[in-house]
Amino acid sequence: MHDNHPWTRSRLLQTPGVLLITRAAAPAPKPAPGQPGAASDYLQADPDIFVAVLASGDVLAFNGHVDLGTGIRTALGQIVAEELDMPVSAVRVVLGHTGCAPNQGPTIASATIQISAIPLRRAAAQAAWQLRELAAQWLGVPAGDVRADAGIYRSESKPGMQAGHADLLDGRHIELALDEGMPTKPVDRYRVVGQHAPRVDIPGKAAGRLTFVHDMRLPGMLHGRVVRPPYAGQDSGSHVGRSLESIDRDSLAGIPGIVDVVTAGDFIGIVAEREEHAAQAALRLKARWRPVPPLPAMDDLEATLRAAPAERRPLAADGDIGAPLPAGARQLVRTYVWPYQLHGSIGPSCALADWRDGRLTVWSGTQNPHVLRIDLARLLGLDEGSIDIVRMEASGCYGRNCADDVSADAALLSRAVGRPVRVQLTRQQEHQWEPKGAAQLMQVSGAIDASGAPWSYDFLTRYPSNDAPTLALLLTGAVPADPRTLQMGDRTAVPPYRYPHTRIACDDTPAIVRSAWLRGVSALPNSFAHECFIDELAQLAGADPLQYRLAHLPDARAAALLQAVGERAQWTAQAKGSRGQAQQGMLRGRGVAYARYVHSKFPGFGAAWSAWVVDLEVDAATGRIRISRVVVGQDTGMMINPDGVRHQVHGNVIQALSRVLKEEVSFDASGVENREWGSYPLLGFPELPEIDVLLMPRQEEPPLGAGESASVPGAAAVANALYDATGVRFHAPPFTADKVRKALERMASGR
Repeated sequence: MHDNHPWTRSRLLQTPGVLLITRAAAPAPKPAPGQPGAASDYLQADPDIFVAVLASGDVLAFNGHVDLGTGIRTALGQIVAEELDMPVSAVRVVLGHTGCAPNQGPTIASATIQISAIPLRRAAAQAAWQLRELAAQWLGVPAGDVRADAGIYRSESKPGMQAGHADLLDGRHIELALDEGMPTKPVDRYRVVGQHAPRVDIPGKAAGRLTFVHDMRLPGMLHGRVVRPPYAGQDSGSHVGRSLESIDRDSLAGIPGIVDVVTAGDFIGIVAEREEHAAQAALRLKARWRPVPPLPAMDDLEATLRAAPAERRPLAADGDIGAPLPAGARQLVRTYVWPYQLHGSIGPSCALADWRDGRLTVWSGTQNPHVLRIDLARLLGLDEGSIDIVRMEASGCYGRNCADDVSADAALLSRAVGRPVRVQLTRQQEHQWEPKGAAQLMQVSGAIDASGAPWSYDFLTRYPSNDAPTLALLLTGAVPADPRTLQMGDRTAVPPYRYPHTRIACDDTPAIVRSAWLRGVSALPNSFAHECFIDELAQLAGADPLQYRLAHLPDARAAALLQAVGERAQWTAQAKGSRGQAQQGMLRGRGVAYARYVHSKFPGFGAAWSAWVVDLEVDAATGRIRISRVVVGQDTGMMINPDGVRHQVHGNVIQALSRVLKEEVSFDASGVENREWGSYPLLGFPELPEIDVLLMPRQEEPPLGAGESASVPGAAAVANALYDATGVRFHAPPFTADKVRKALERMASGR
C-alpha cells in the first residue's frame, strides 16, 4: 500500500462529509546541536491533520514517519482502530507524504510508536468522543448511553435504533483542534491493541500491486542514470564538487534516444527515452577528472581511528576514577574496534521526479520525507511549499542509504528536461556511495575489588560520522564539503552495571568516509564493549557470567528480563564450553549479553530492553562459526501488535548476526572497494539458527521503541560465546572464519 492517493491535506480541508482532528501548523522542531536533522523556518498555511473520519465509513490516519519494514503502518492502524472502536481494515494509515502527513522529523531511533504516535492516539480518541456526541444527538440519548462498534452507534436505552458515519457526517464538515489532554481508552478496555494483527502491507506486495517506488511510472516519463566521481564514498574535502574537468558528449554517439547530459560541479546525469540506453550511456560517457587526494590508510582501522582529529566530550562521572586501586583489586584494559559496514539494501535506490509549472513532486523511498524536502528546496532554490514528497516503499535500509541521493538526482534531471524522470542507481553506486555504518573505537579500563565486585570503569568511545548530506548538494556545490561532526557516538555509552567509580567520555570525530547511522547507531558497538568487558570481569572474579550481571544490574526490569532469558535458555551456572579443547574437531560455547538501547541527545532516553543467549560451534580446523540457537528476550512495554514485535526481533537477530560474522567494508586509496555482493557477503538462509523469542508481558506499561533494540546485545553475545568455545577473546568484528582460524593457530603455537 503506497501513499499516492487523492486525499491531500488541502482537499480534506475543503471536502464535505468529514470529521477532521487538526493541529495548527508549526515549524518543525530544529535538531538539537550535534544531532541529525535539518533546520527550516518553513510554515505551511494549512493545519496538520491527524485523523479524518469520512461519511463513507473510511478512516484516514496521518503520521510523519515511514514504515521501513518494521510494521508501523499496521501498529498505527491498530491504535486508531482501538480508539474509534473500528476494525483495522477500515483504517488507512498515510505515512510520510509531505502533502498529507505532519512533519514529525526523521524516522529514527525506533521512536514512532514511543513518541510520534501519541498525538495520533489522542486525535483518534477525540474523534471517537465527537462521534459519540453526534450519535447521542441523532439517537436522542445521553452520550454516555451510546456504544460504538465497527462504525455503528447504538443506544442501550433505545434498542433497534442506530446511526452510522453517513448519518452523522453526510454533508457536514467538522474540524476540531487537537486536544493535547484528551484522555485515551483505558488499557483494560482494549480489544485491538495488544492483539496479533496481520501486516496490512503484505497482501498488496503478494498480489503485485503498486507498492515500491521502483515500479512507479508516469506518462511521458524519461529515464536517468548518474555518473559518480572517482572518489567513491568521500564527502568532504576541497576536491568534492570541484574535480570534473570535462565530459566528451561525442562518446555517446550512436546511442539512440539521448535527451540530455546534465552537469553541475561534479554532478553528471544522463537522460534518455529508454532505460537501457541511459544505462549504456552512463557506462560509455568519457569524463576527465582532476586527481583527488587519497583516503587515509584504512587497513589498520584502529590506528586510523586514533589518528583522526576529535573533540573530547565528557558524558558522565561518578566516584573518583583517579584514586589508587584498593588492595587486592585487579585491573583490565581493553580496546574494541568496530568496522565500517553497509546498510546493504537489496535493491539499489530509485526515485521518480516530476518538475512542472515551478512545482516538484518526487516519489521516493526516503526515510526522512520532510528533511528531503528541505534539501531539495536548498538544491533547487524553491520554497518548500512548492515541493511534495510522496513516500513509497523501497529496499530496506534501517539507516541512511542512497534514497535521498537518488531523489535529488531525479529532481535535478527532471528540472533540466521539463519532463518526469526516473533514476535508478546501480549496485556499484549503492555499495560505494551509500553512507556507511560508521566504524568505532572503544577504549576501556576497569577493575574489580578484592571481593570480585566491579570497582571502576573508564570508557572512551570514538565515532567518526555525520548525517551524510544529500549527495547532490555536495557535488553541485550547493553546500560546502567541509568536514562535519555530529554528537552521535554517545548512544548507550554509559554501562548498565553498578561501578562505584566511572568516567564516560566520547571523542566526537568528523567522518573519515561518508557515513551516517545504521541500526543501533553507536549503541551496538558501545554495548559490544560494555558486555564483552563485564564478561571478562566475571571471569576474573571466578563468577558465572549471567549471575555476575544480575548481581550488579540495578535496573529491576532489566534483571527480570535477563533472568527470564536465562531460564528460557536453560542456562547452567558455571558451566563451561570447550575453551579451546576440541571434540571431534568442533568447539562449542555459549554466551550472554544484555543492553537497553538509549538514544537521542545525551543522556537520551531508553527504548526496549533486550538480552541474548547464543549457542554456537566452531570448526577448529577452518575457524568457521555456526550459530545453532539464539534465545532473545525483549521488554517493549505495551506491544501494539505482538506479532509485529516478534517479526522485528527476528529481523534484528538475522541482521545482527550477519554484521558480526561477515560484514566489513574494505577501502583502497580512492575510496570504497566493495562494488558487488561477492566482495560483501551477507548471512544466507542456510546459516540461520533457531531463533527463540521471549516477549515480556508488560501491557500495562507505556510502549517503547522496538525496531532496533534487539540488535544491540547481539555482537557481544556472539563474542562471549566464541570465547567460551575457543578460549580466545575477540575484540574486533566481524568474526570471519579466517580471523578465528588464525587466532586458534596463534593460541596453539603459544603466540
